[in-house]
Amino acid sequence: MQNAPLLLHFPILPSPFSVSSISATASATALPYFSSLIRSRVTAPNSRVSVLPRGVCLRAMPSTGGGDGDVNGGAFSGFSLSESSFLASLMPKKEIAADRFIEANPEFDGRGVLIAIFDSGVDPAAAGLQVTSDGKPKILDILDCTGSGDVDISKVVKADADGCIIGASGASLVVNSSWKNPSGEWHVGYKFVYELFTDTLISRLKRERKKEWDEKNQEEIAKAVKVLDEFDQKHTKVEDPNLKRVREDLQCRVDILKKQAECYDDKGPIIDAVVWHDGEVWRVALDTQSLEDDPDSGKLANFVPLTNYKIERKFGVFSKLDACTFVVNVYDEGNILSIVTDCSPHGTHVAGIASAFHPKEPLLNGVAPGAQLISCKIGDTRLGSMETGTGLTRALIAAVEHKCDLINMSYGEPTLLPDYGRFIDLVNEAVNKYRLIFVSSAGNSGPALNTVGAPGGTSSSIIGVGAYVSPSMAAGAHCVVEAPSEGLEYTWSSRGPTADGDLGVCISAPGAAVAPVPTWTLQRRMLMNGTSMASPSACGGIALLISAMKAENIPVSPYLVRKALENTTIPVGCLPEDKLSTGQGLMQVDKAYEYIRKSQNVPYVWYKVKINQSGKLSPTTRGIYLREASACRQSSEWTVQIEPQFHEDANNLDELVPFEECIALHSSEKTVVTVPDYLLLTHNGRSFNVVVDPSNLSDGLHYYELYGVDCKAPWRGPLFRIPVTITKPVVVVDRPPIVSFPRMSFLPGHIERRFIEVPRGTSWVEATIQTTGFDTTRKFFIDTVQILPLKRPLKWESVVTFSSPASKSFCFPVVGGQTMELAIAQFWSSGIGSRESSLVDFEVTFHGISTNKDEIVLDGSEAPVRIDAEALLASEKLTPAAILNKVKVPYRPCEAKLCTLPTDRDRLPCGKQILSLTLTYKFKLEDAAEVKPSIPLFNDRIYDNKFESQFYMISDANKRIYATGDAYPKFKKLPKGEYNLQLHIRHEDVQCLEKMKQLVVFIERKLDEKDSIKLSFFSLPDGPMMGNGAYKSSVLVPGKKEAFYLGPPSKDKFPKNSPHGSVLSGAISYAKLGIFSSNVKENSRKMPVYYQLSFIVPPTKPDEDKGKGSSPALTKTISERLMEEVRDAKIKVLSSLKPEKTEDFAEWKKLCSSLKSEYPKVIDAANEVVDSIDRDELAKYFALKNDPEDEDVEVKTLLLPWF
Repeated sequence: MQNAPLLLHFPILPSPFSVSSISATASATALPYFSSLIRSRVTAPNSRVSVLPRGVCLRAMPSTGGGDGDVNGGAFSGFSLSESSFLASLMPKKEIAADRFIEANPEFDGRGVLIAIFDSGVDPAAAGLQVTSDGKPKILDILDCTGSGDVDISKVVKADADGCIIGASGASLVVNSSWKNPSGEWHVGYKFVYELFTDTLISRLKRERKKEWDEKNQEEIAKAVKVLDEFDQKHTKVEDPNLKRVREDLQCRVDILKKQAECYDDKGPIIDAVVWHDGEVWRVALDTQSLEDDPDSGKLANFVPLTNYKIERKFGVFSKLDACTFVVNVYDEGNILSIVTDCSPHGTHVAGIASAFHPKEPLLNGVAPGAQLISCKIGDTRLGSMETGTGLTRALIAAVEHKCDLINMSYGEPTLLPDYGRFIDLVNEAVNKYRLIFVSSAGNSGPALNTVGAPGGTSSSIIGVGAYVSPSMAAGAHCVVEAPSEGLEYTWSSRGPTADGDLGVCISAPGAAVAPVPTWTLQRRMLMNGTSMASPSACGGIALLISAMKAENIPVSPYLVRKALENTTIPVGCLPEDKLSTGQGLMQVDKAYEYIRKSQNVPYVWYKVKINQSGKLSPTTRGIYLREASACRQSSEWTVQIEPQFHEDANNLDELVPFEECIALHSSEKTVVTVPDYLLLTHNGRSFNVVVDPSNLSDGLHYYELYGVDCKAPWRGPLFRIPVTITKPVVVVDRPPIVSFPRMSFLPGHIERRFIEVPRGTSWVEATIQTTGFDTTRKFFIDTVQILPLKRPLKWESVVTFSSPASKSFCFPVVGGQTMELAIAQFWSSGIGSRESSLVDFEVTFHGISTNKDEIVLDGSEAPVRIDAEALLASEKLTPAAILNKVKVPYRPCEAKLCTLPTDRDRLPCGKQILSLTLTYKFKLEDAAEVKPSIPLFNDRIYDNKFESQFYMISDANKRIYATGDAYPKFKKLPKGEYNLQLHIRHEDVQCLEKMKQLVVFIERKLDEKDSIKLSFFSLPDGPMMGNGAYKSSVLVPGKKEAFYLGPPSKDKFPKNSPHGSVLSGAISYAKLGIFSSNVKENSRKMPVYYQLSFIVPPTKPDEDKGKGSSPALTKTISERLMEEVRDAKIKVLSSLKPEKTEDFAEWKKLCSSLKSEYPKVIDAANEVVDSIDRDELAKYFALKNDPEDEDVEVKTLLLPWF
């Protein structure tokens, strides 16, 4: 999604897992990750068991007015900020006790800790990212793991006697005579510089370059006009042919200069790259003259050579205009140059939160100013900032190779399979074998439950972090007029549980900061908020712990650190179910370190949980999640398997054999969750049974935990926790099916959740929100979520702002028979200065037309498809509409090339070299069209995919690249021509890649609106052939089915270039909206729900003349056939001309006259045919003929937006 990307406070490219400013709405490709609210917070950390019994409410106030840390019974009185506390709020540290910890332990400020930042790239020139607090280099390495900055420099040239070489762009370049190059070989390549820049930077450069170009162009126009004017004054009469030609040339010059401004297109400068080996290291120089105004600037010879960043830690800047920093790395023995730039400000901002060091502005330091970094760019510039499997894998390889202690990754997206996939396998190895601690954002898709994203919120080995906002952050960073009385989770922060019942969010940390951004943004710092910001805040806090552990010789274990974090948090909220929003609570660095010091002699073990419902082998889950109505009506028994997991280097005799723990099992509510009293756990694991009885619970959300405590060391707190989430839905019994939720009261940040069993037979919902009782503007987040097996959560969302009490209506698809959560939240800062609560009435009406086919496939024959429809809930008007507006043509590769990737960046930590399969497909477009490749096996999956790459490039015969993409292909307008599509698939197992050598790829092409095919419906099976029995609409009555037929498209409507085996695709819908807005155009373009429609193009008819002797065409002479070809060509040109256009009319008239004079017999014969037609009969025929193209043309606009 889009992941997507995160939210920015000021206009900046979206980046993974952040949301825009407090006043901004969610954006799409950035994968909007919004959140929900928490009402109450805690005062004191609970270092033993972070399980709150119902009815006990602790409140957390880690940030207070004036920065004193004053807590007054959990209530804030007269909250205000001093200058120092204001600055501190811009980079929050007090909330997680990082400031107290460093104050008490100045040497444990992250020193000795190395953090890998998996993100959009880090700018080494950004404020605070040069040195650590103890004077060491801040950034040890900067890598582009995606390959988006790669330059092919395999071409080798030699310098001539004058020290000149020919660059890859064709330019003559002078090399500096002082550069050492013992071999005399210069590797050359080139790069379009815009391929290295973000869209935001490119837009700025284009504006500035266009402004400068316009000024120069206007100067040239003025000069040309002046010369022309002087000529005209000097030559009042121009009769001499030579003078006429001179004047024509002068006039043409003026015209060309004027027209040039209209067709201005800035493709961007080209930079030449030169690489050589100086006897010790590879050196790189760039020629950037094309970026400079001064012709003497940017010359290759004046460039200060760079080498791989980790060797000398030097960087360059392309030009003063772009102010964009870059570094270089050379791979594959000088054949690949990587020019590394960032693809968004996001990564630099994240790095600054984790560890920026400002010696003159210590309050703006990152959480761990003593920590060092490596930057692993996983966001691909070619894809905006989307992560790729290649980037993720290379980043993990680099983190292990550099012996990092921590990884922070503020990226992610929804997933259909939690804790699954190639990247997750590699993460598990990094954590369990190499002891890396992996921290990641939970996502910004709240406030509904089940919105945590992968990998942060769905993976067992990763610490997923939710986003918290304190009163001081609200007052300082967000500049609200009145700070909230208590800290709370941001409204948009993603919530658990995962689809398999795991908690989803592990801990919470501050989710906003004013932190460094790249120099090309032309500012030093920027406010961003999102779980993207919460993750590096937590990561910096963990860096403090590791710094202290290393200094005191405590072995670092991800298992111990995570347990310390979870068991020493301050709970955020007073209800058990608040843990689904905040995890175990707000992390506290000082308390976590006390826990670690006390736990030095306990086994470093992670307790892996596997749960099955008794009597079922699958699915295996990590929590107990009762969501559907049938599961909430009766008791169920579950088998829980606890498996102690040691690090891979654990000693069998010293650690595994002696391991034995007596564990006391507890339930947070024994009347609902019943567990045994004790469990004796050894290395091989142990199982026990759990009984869950939700039958007596009220409707709504209920959250419980069962947890195990070491009998001999209860101070350790829960060794493992098993979430038990129950969402008991309201059953809709009224007919017509309407459910209302009246008089819901909202304050800033408040969330109301309702769970509804969607009646069977429902396919869409019409809902209305009515607000009353407030004065200032209010913003509401409205989410609905349904969980379906082996699918991403079905989520609908809307952000609605009311300037005054009003109502608004919505329509969205749902799945009948499944529980739907309705989450309504008042945005955390909306109405924060008002004393009035908002009242909301919400009404939901369920509609549905059920059919016997969810997806319609027409097999290519003349037979129609029978559709049975019924309304199970209430009477519905059946108005079927169907359209085919795309064509998908299947292709198999014409070439499959399997190779071992040559560079160290593609060698796994275990020593295996990753293999690459490159599949080449060829396709041709007869006309310009919007196309995209479709790879059904891989598309829409990044994290839940066992292959690590699906990157593709589309290029023409001249190797010009028109489109690139990965898991989420996008349509691209391509001109007429022949194209190659190269698909790159990576894996370490050659057998897996061998199976992919004949992988089918579809080239999907949008049809122009005039070529889209509207299909007809019939009441009789012979309707399509006989042309009668058209079916229009009907009213469906509950209990009575109605049948009708969908006819195939007529062959004369088949689009061009749709060969046998291709698929025409589109949508079919059965109803129209019952809710109408005042916007007629908006209504005409919306359908409540649609279904996939496909038509398989049949084989073409055989040649009718085949086998009947010689064709008449073959009996004609060559001269006759040539004349016919010329005639047909002229007729084709005539049909392409548009006489209504002035520029075409003259040619059209001329060609018409030519055809009439050259072929009079054809014209006369055509006139005879026309005259012989009975016009009355013709009118009757067309009055009865059912031509779908002439009926209800609105259907195209109704269905086109869905595809």
